[in-house]
Amino acid sequence: MATLKEVQSKIVSVKKTRQITSAMKMVATSKLRGSQNAMEAFKPYASKFAEVLGSIAGKSGEDVSPLLVPKEEVKKVALLLCTSDRGLCGGFNINLIDKAVKMLKSELEGKEVSFVCYGKKGRDWAKKSGQTIDAQYIGVVGGRPDFSVASSSGQALINSFLAGDVDEVYLIYSEFQGMAKQVPTVKQILPIPSLEDIVNEEAAAPAKEGTFLPEHICEPSSDALLGKMLPKNIFIQIFDAILQTSTSEHAARMRAMENATKACEDMVDELKTIFNKTRQAGITNDLMDIVGGAEALKG
Repeated sequence: MATLKEVQSKIVSVKKTRQITSAMKMVATSKLRGSQNAMEAFKPYASKFAEVLGSIAGKSGEDVSPLLVPKEEVKKVALLLCTSDRGLCGGFNINLIDKAVKMLKSELEGKEVSFVCYGKKGRDWAKKSGQTIDAQYIGVVGGRPDFSVASSSGQALINSFLAGDVDEVYLIYSEFQGMAKQVPTVKQILPIPSLEDIVNEEAAAPAKEGTFLPEHICEPSSDALLGKMLPKNIFIQIFDAILQTSTSEHAARMRAMENATKACEDMVDELKTIFNKTRQAGITNDLMDIVGGAEALKG
C-alpha cells in the first residue's frame, strides 16, 4: 500500500493537471466562439454565390468549362487533407486521417496519390507514412484562416488539373454539425461533379417547391461568366472546409478537456478515499502496537 506522503503527492499532481485542463477548456471555448462566428459570417456569401451560379448555370451547357469534364482514365489523384496543428482534441485528427487511409485502401488503390496538407498533424502523418506531399499549409486550421490561402492552393490544383498532372481532386475535412458532432467528410471538387450539386450543397436554404431562382442579367455571356465563377466556387469550397475544420477542432478540444477535467476530479476523490483508508490503517496499527506493548508489560 502507498504511503500517506505518496498519496498526498499524487493528489497535488492531479489537482495541478485539473487546473491546466480547465484552463485549456476555457481557451478552446473562447476560440470556438470566434471560429464559429467566422464560419457563420461566411455562409451568406457562399449561399448567394451558389444562387447566382445556379441561375447562370441554367443558361449554359454542361461542357462550358473543362473543370466539368471528367478524365477518361483516372491515374493521378490529389487529396486535400484538413487537420489541426495541435493535439489534445480527442480523436479529431485520427478520424480525419483514418478517412484518408480508408480511401487509399479502397477507391484509390493502385492510383498515384499526392497530398495537400492543411495542418501539421496531417502533414506529419503523410511524411511518416511515406506519402507524396505537393503542398503544406501550417497555421491555417485553428487560427484565423485567410481566403488567399484557399484561392492560391485552389488555383494551383486547377492548373494541375488542366495540365493533366491530376485527374481528380478530393477534399477531406471535418463537417461541423454541432457542439457534440463533427463528421469527417469526403467531397470531390475536381472535376466538378455537376452544376446542380453545387447549388444543392452550398445553398444555405434550398428553394421550396414551386419557387425559382431569380433571373440575372449576364454581361458578358453566361458561358463566359460561368467559366470565371467555377474556379471561385472551388476556392469557396476549400475555404469553407478550413472554417468548418477549425470550428470542429475547437469543439473537439473543448469536449476533450472537459472530459479530462472530470476525470481528474474523479481521480482526486478516489485518491482522497485511499488517503483516508491508509491513514486509518496506520492509526489502527499504532493502536495495536500500543495495546500489544501494554499487554506485554502486564505479563
